[in-house]
Amino acid sequence: MRVLAAAGATGGHIFPAISFLDILKERYNAETLLILPEKSIIKDKEGFAYNAVYLPVYPVQLRLDRKNIFAIAKFFHGSLKSLFILLKFRPEIVVGFGSLACVPVVIFAWFFRIAVIIHEQNVIPGEANRFLSWFADKVAVSFAETKDYFSGIKQKIVLTGNPLRKEMIRIERSDALDFFGLSEDKFTILAMGGSAGAHKLNLEFLKALSALRQKDKLQVIHLSGNSDYDFLKDSYRKLGINYKLYSFLDNMQYAYSASDVVLSRAGAGTISEIIYFGLPAILLPYPYAYKHQLNNARVLEKINSAVIIEDQDLDAYKLGETIGDFINNPDKARMMRLAYAGILTSNAAGLLADEAAALLK
Repeated sequence: MRVLAAAGATGGHIFPAISFLDILKERYNAETLLILPEKSIIKDKEGFAYNAVYLPVYPVQLRLDRKNIFAIAKFFHGSLKSLFILLKFRPEIVVGFGSLACVPVVIFAWFFRIAVIIHEQNVIPGEANRFLSWFADKVAVSFAETKDYFSGIKQKIVLTGNPLRKEMIRIERSDALDFFGLSEDKFTILAMGGSAGAHKLNLEFLKALSALRQKDKLQVIHLSGNSDYDFLKDSYRKLGINYKLYSFLDNMQYAYSASDVVLSRAGAGTISEIIYFGLPAILLPYPYAYKHQLNNARVLEKINSAVIIEDQDLDAYKLGETIGDFINNPDKARMMRLAYAGILTSNAAGLLADEAAALLK
């Protein structure tokens, strides 16, 4: 089996694709190739052991200026390159994980009558996947609610869930806390803003901690992103609380397993990981990009496993009040964990791999 996967530049697109390819290799001894944008977060990353090619893809907008003309030219260059990749690799199936980078390769695959699956990570599908759904043989979705956003093609839709990295396994809480050198008798908060960090989240969280009266009862694991790391490190030293600060953390399974509550943006991958680990959440959805993250967060709010603070309401006072409520009411986090009992966590990568294999029978 030869499988070509295409994904966007961020972890939310890339990690599901990698998880899917891992299962394909394991179950079907598949030969795989991954297409990514040049500005992928994974490019030049040490230890990245996948057969990958990078396309010059930049966001294209409906306006006439030098920057956009350059982006359009790059898009056509990338499209031509994707055609040559397709003809050289000769895949039996093409799987798109969203974003502009998937568009040309999926359309070329459809033209050459190669089987196509697209996978949507968010509750509300992106523009690329809405368009590409008409060219796909199957449309795999992560959330049941997504089916309502694909009109006219519901017969193609299959619910697989969102593939998680194979490293994402539950760790005993005591072992996870030992990994960070943290105490078992303190309330542990995991704060993170996604693969690129989130400046407003970092800033308001730091202010909230500074004003919190229960500082002696908590400890923090904070994923800052690169740009805020230095200023946060200096600030934490003055706070007098136990903390572990990282610009990026590969061993996320330990962070999730050690934590009592997670404070986070609401990207699709993050929401899927929070569900898998059954964590109470304070979600601060990124307010742009068609409010994808707000709708992702609503999935957890609906089952009472998350508190949502929208961007216009996000300040240190509101955040501190919410964190203090968790610390003062231990039953709150316990009940939010129990609410996950009704959500089935499937082997999404395996289901997606089986759907791919079924198209070739």
